[in-house]
Amino acid sequence: MDLPRSFVIRESSHRIHNPFTSEKLATLGGALRLPPDARVLDLACGSGELLCTWARDHRVTGTGVDISTAFIDRARARAAELGVVDRVGFVHGDASGHVADEPVDVAACVGAAWIGGGLPGTVRLLQESLKRDGIMLIGEPFWRRRPADREAVAGCHVDSVDDLLLLPGLVERFGSLGYDVVEMVLADQDSWDRYRAAQWLNVRRWLASHPDDELAAGLRAELTTAPARYVRYEREYVGWGVFALMRR
Repeated sequence: MDLPRSFVIRESSHRIHNPFTSEKLATLGGALRLPPDARVLDLACGSGELLCTWARDHRVTGTGVDISTAFIDRARARAAELGVVDRVGFVHGDASGHVADEPVDVAACVGAAWIGGGLPGTVRLLQESLKRDGIMLIGEPFWRRRPADREAVAGCHVDSVDDLLLLPGLVERFGSLGYDVVEMVLADQDSWDRYRAAQWLNVRRWLASHPDDELAAGLRAELTTAPARYVRYEREYVGWGVFALMRR
């Protein structure tokens, strides 16, 4: 049980595995005004940056769960680096089946709604771990503007134009699921650049060190086309943000 090796290679230098910068993560942590010792569950936590930095800056406690052994190792190393190993812990496992032993103050899934089979299922999963008056954090993409043709949709790594909503529609979708949006921090094009462009450098350096690896040909081909595809389509059309929700 693990992530595909190609994904880990692309994001080998990433602390945040989404188009979200450290500054935006810090802005979100401050905006939520969490009390000290607030308990956080982060499903599909990646390399643990949310939990580790918020434990340092806001004195939260909590648990992160991720399917990637490499990312969990990095999360544990980050907790040691920041001196918060007594406040946060990380579990290698399938986040889609994880429910906290006791209700938490914050239940998060930042950019991995597939763990619940989509947004409604992920909301239901997080709700199982969340206190009645707790905060749910969901990271989701949306259309900055709707692509005009099928080529642009495919260029954004989306199967159908209907798979994403415009931002007002996404906020209304949260409402239809029984939640108020109480905060949000949105990525911008620079956030996307930092996420995607770092992947290209990671791949290029990996290729230089592993020219005969079985993945090398595929990643070489990807690197040849990915930058132009990104700036033509995804950078222009796709937005992303983290939304803080509370039950109605």
